[in-house]
Amino acid sequence: MATSNPAFNSPAFSLNQSSAIMHRAATPSSEQLDALYGKPSATPEQTDRMTYEDTIRKAIGAFAVLAIGAAIGWFVPLLAIPAAIVGFVLALVNIFKKQPSRTLVLLYSAAQGVFVGGISAIFEMTQYSGIATQALIGTAAVFIVTLLLFRSGKIRASKKATKVFLIAMIGYAVFSLVNLGLMLFGGTDQAFGLRSAEIFGIPLGLILGVLVVLLAAYSLVLDFDQIQKGVNNGAPRIFAWRAVFGIVLTVVWLYIEILRMLAILRGE
Repeated sequence: MATSNPAFNSPAFSLNQSSAIMHRAATPSSEQLDALYGKPSATPEQTDRMTYEDTIRKAIGAFAVLAIGAAIGWFVPLLAIPAAIVGFVLALVNIFKKQPSRTLVLLYSAAQGVFVGGISAIFEMTQYSGIATQALIGTAAVFIVTLLLFRSGKIRASKKATKVFLIAMIGYAVFSLVNLGLMLFGGTDQAFGLRSAEIFGIPLGLILGVLVVLLAAYSLVLDFDQIQKGVNNGAPRIFAWRAVFGIVLTVVWLYIEILRMLAILRGE
């Protein structure tokens, strides 16, 4: 039966001729079969899927941008606060954006780098000489140990642990907002607000710092777990940038918490 749609006027859509075409296509020659089976399997990169290698390359690039931003912030500490605001906005955009964006992740890395470099310089210039190096070593140590434990299978993300993690994160976020409000509106004159208060002679900030480092380490476990799931499930390659964003976010948070904890511990 004829069709009025000109798009289907090709012989391929004619019943008799399409049958012949399908029959010819279904019976390839022996040479074609040999060539087909002789071809190597397509790699994940060729099928545009996530791989560990590609994700690592993207992460290295993001941390390189972070390091460049940190160098800028180190020499121009006044950029720390504006960079923190820009980084916060970009973090929200990256979190709620359905399709990951390489540009937005790299811009976030740059903004966070400026913030980290600026705040580190401020600590160094006041009374905490050498603290930035100590915080960097501490952050690298936590990251490497967590990665090795995850790769060995000794630690894994679980539903129960993740629920506890989320509850603890909400509680810590509320505490941080209350503490920030008290510091901004004169509710406390301590350098670190409520964190400077002592419990049995131990600064609250030090106790919280240890707990937050553990939270950040588990956050890294969640990041590694998401990468593993993405690779195993054949997620689109673009989603490696979401994994990179998560790792950069966690590492910056970990560094800032260790920096603050060291400052409270030194108490100079």
